[in-house]
Amino acid sequence: MLLKDLKGVGPKTLKELENLGIYSLNDLLNYYPYRYQVLSPENFGTLEEKSGCIVGKIESNPRISYIKRNLNRISFRFLTSNKIINVTIFNRAFLKNKIEIGKEITLIGKYSSKTNTFTASDIRFYSLTNSLVEPKYHLNKNIKSSLFNKLIASALTEDVPISDYIPIYLNKTYHFIEKKEAIKEIHHPTNLNTLKKAKLKLIYEELFVFMFKINYLKYKNMMSHDYLKRNFKKTDINTFIKKLPFKLTIDQEKAVNDIINDFKDKKRMNRLILGDVGSGKTIVAFIAMYINHLSNYQSVLMAPTEILAQQHYENIINVFQEFNLNIKLLTGSLKKSEKKQIADDVKTGKIDIIIGTHAVLNENLTFNNLGLVITDEQHRFGVNQRSNLQNKGQQVDVIYLSATPIPRTYALTLYGDMDTSIIKSKPQGRKDIITKLKKESELKEVLQHILAELKLGHQVYVVAPSIEESETTELENVNSLKEKFTKAFKGLVKIGVLHGRQKSSEKEKIMADFLAKKYNILISTTVIEVGIDIKNATMIVIFNAERFGLATLHQLRGRVGRNELDSYCYLISNYEKERLEVLTRSNDGFYISEQDFLLRGEGDVFGSRQSGDMTFKIANLKRDYKILLQAKQDSEQYLQEIIKNNTSSSYYNDIIKELDFID
Repeated sequence: MLLKDLKGVGPKTLKELENLGIYSLNDLLNYYPYRYQVLSPENFGTLEEKSGCIVGKIESNPRISYIKRNLNRISFRFLTSNKIINVTIFNRAFLKNKIEIGKEITLIGKYSSKTNTFTASDIRFYSLTNSLVEPKYHLNKNIKSSLFNKLIASALTEDVPISDYIPIYLNKTYHFIEKKEAIKEIHHPTNLNTLKKAKLKLIYEELFVFMFKINYLKYKNMMSHDYLKRNFKKTDINTFIKKLPFKLTIDQEKAVNDIINDFKDKKRMNRLILGDVGSGKTIVAFIAMYINHLSNYQSVLMAPTEILAQQHYENIINVFQEFNLNIKLLTGSLKKSEKKQIADDVKTGKIDIIIGTHAVLNENLTFNNLGLVITDEQHRFGVNQRSNLQNKGQQVDVIYLSATPIPRTYALTLYGDMDTSIIKSKPQGRKDIITKLKKESELKEVLQHILAELKLGHQVYVVAPSIEESETTELENVNSLKEKFTKAFKGLVKIGVLHGRQKSSEKEKIMADFLAKKYNILISTTVIEVGIDIKNATMIVIFNAERFGLATLHQLRGRVGRNELDSYCYLISNYEKERLEVLTRSNDGFYISEQDFLLRGEGDVFGSRQSGDMTFKIANLKRDYKILLQAKQDSEQYLQEIIKNNTSSSYYNDIIKELDFID
């Protein structure tokens, strides 16, 4: 049965489901709730000054008042536990006709004894008699919870094939419930106990499959006897390094030596270079491409954005200006004729190095003699995507770059299929960024410092957590900040605005204009977090800093301090002083990631931009780390049994199907 055949799914709903990444009935059933609301009717006498759930009877007709545009209030009297109270609900004027005297309903919200008012956040037009565990899903504005719940209920009645990826003996060992039962309970929990069993089953399965893939990739790499034979002299490499306009740090030297040893080894290179912000991973990648060139192989470096690819291209041209290498930039914005010319030259071997975006994945791009693939910002790519570019050549070596420091123990687990080089020390001349925590009442001092930096000809980033004003929060947004900053500086500065809803071409232009100093201030959401290298920017101001994890704040802070100038980061917040002060004390991304993991969990450490298997649907790496370690051990043992007995199984084959690109 197809998703479009499910009752309640028309063309419009189908499109909205696809926007959520739901393309099949299996996708729908695997779209798990992100949290649960437990509704349990309480005795009104115990509800003083706290949130809760009450049942009762409507005692008066509703009255609607309009406070301002986009904000209304509906009020009525309510009888509960033999007491008449006032009820207020905001922005629910459309419910007026449903609120009828004598009707029994359930309210969720908070009671204030001072005003004898219950402010309801939700209303149910039935009387709840028993506790109810209610799932909550991440949905868009065009799919209401009521519709989604109906679709889930409808899908659960269908005979949808559900694969269980946990081997039978492990299901028995851990007394896991059936997969089909787990799916049913995760969406429609009978009670908290059955929900707990369902979550344990699905969390373990997700982590088992993830670790099996990691172990399988590692095994395939170890057993592969196909590798590129290389011929280079260490003296040529040393000569190249000596000609660089700076001295490599100890960590950079160690990473280069790791790469040299990988090139000499009789197996494919599969290395992760994990470096802090501004630690100099890119020059290590350039050296690797030079070593690859010495063996007469082509190299490709893929960056996640066009602006970052452009920056890498400009930097590598400077580094290789004394050497006779043909280097080209390949991005989606090039003319068709330019792309064709590059493709022709790559195929004939005229081009030595390609720097590009995802355009390098185009099937029309065929390499003559590809030897090295480098993927920048590796954390954006999941396990299932790590080897896509390898198919562009035979036995190519692979290097992944990541500027997202994560705790070492987690790195060794999550990237267990790769050898890892860690770069912590920063290049000479790079100063620590001076970070200050300020309350909103101290903003005048921050504005004065911004003005001082602008007078020196420097540029400033300003970051907001949202794009536009919200009725439910008082967070700063890019549009309101533009108005405030324009007013504060009396229109004397040029301000650009950047956010995720803009088209890629528009974002690229805004960043290019900022790089060209057409803007003094760039007001943005976190889209500037990764890879933007504008050396003239010396200050970043982050509003509502409490809304971000420390790892994200550290990444944002890394947009400045990319020169020898003093650089500053201001965190504007009235909350979470102790947590945010971690950043005022340290510029060490690895220390900060450890603290972030302890304080917030993996969600922020690894970001929300991951793809493939790094986006866990139900597992949480901090909360479920013990389960992850057990799944790691179990998956290793299971793989070893298969290898030892030279046997296979349906479970094994189902998982391997997702890894077909390796073969």
